[in-house]
This record gives sequence, C-alpha cells and structure tokens, in this order.
Amino acid sequence: MPESNAIRKTMSMLLAGVFGSSISVFQAGAQTSSQPTNPKRSAAPMHYRPDRFAGRAGKFYALIWGIDSLSVKYAESGEVIRFSYRVLDPNKARTLNDKKLAPSLIDPEAGVKLVVPSLEKVGQLRQSSTPEAGKSYWMAFSNKGRLVKRGDRVDVVIGPFHAQGLVVD
Repeated sequence: MPESNAIRKTMSMLLAGVFGSSISVFQAGAQTSSQPTNPKRSAAPMHYRPDRFAGRAGKFYALIWGIDSLSVKYAESGEVIRFSYRVLDPNKARTLNDKKLAPSLIDPEAGVKLVVPSLEKVGQLRQSSTPEAGKSYWMAFSNKGRLVKRGDRVDVVIGPFHAQGLVVD
C-alpha cells in the first residue's frame, strides 16, 4: 500500500510537470516580437477589410448571376443608398440592368422598402445599359428620412435576383 501511494504521488508530480511545461510553451509561442516582420512595410496602420462574399456566397453570385464585389453604401449624407456590383458574365448579369424590372432595397429591421427615384431631366438613378464584363454598375435608392442606417443588413431585389443580408457601409 505505501508503495502505491508513492507511485501515485510520483505520477501526479510527473503529470503536473508535463502540463506545466506545455502551458509555458504555449505562452512563449503566443508572444510577439516588437520588430516588424517586413522592414520595407510602412508604419502606417492597415485596416483589415474582409471579403464579404468569400466562400459559398461569393461563388453563388458569380456562378448564378455573373457578378461579384457587391456593396451597399450610405451616400449623400444618408439621403441615398448606393448599390454597386462588378459584372463577370454579361449574359447572366443582364437581369440586373433590365429597365423593365423595378429594383428595391428592403430593410427588414426598419420595415422600409426603398426604390430607385426617377428624376425629370436625368431619368432613373441606375445604369441600364448592356452589361460588359469587368465593368462596375450601380443604382441609387432614395432614403428619404434616413430610415436605413450604416450597419443595417438589407436585401436588394431586382426581379428574380435577390441579394440578402448585405451590410450598409
């Protein structure tokens, strides 16, 4: 019996030593040096901007609708919300530029549906020419009363096209 207690104590001391050393290894690995890894890089702060449509969503819009780089921006002091995208495949993206389809921007939280205004001398505030690969296109939604805010998640609907959960920048 005394031998088994001695063995247990020895084993628990060994285990404590192993766990203790692994913790110090993890802490040492987590430390960073104050020296920059690339001396040519400037000291100016970099702002990380993640790809909002990485993975399946980006592949979906590219494969089905022939577009990428979707963005929704708060413009003109919030009176206008600008939706833009870049065309990859003009044939697939044709729906987005169709004059016959009325686009709308829906903010479910605010409970509003914005439309593209039509001005007397200018016409609709959207591009409706035949899409070309590599070019960016936009449309502006009237945000009278500034009900849609920065950070809101909105949906853009143009006929059968639905982009859901876009964040207003």
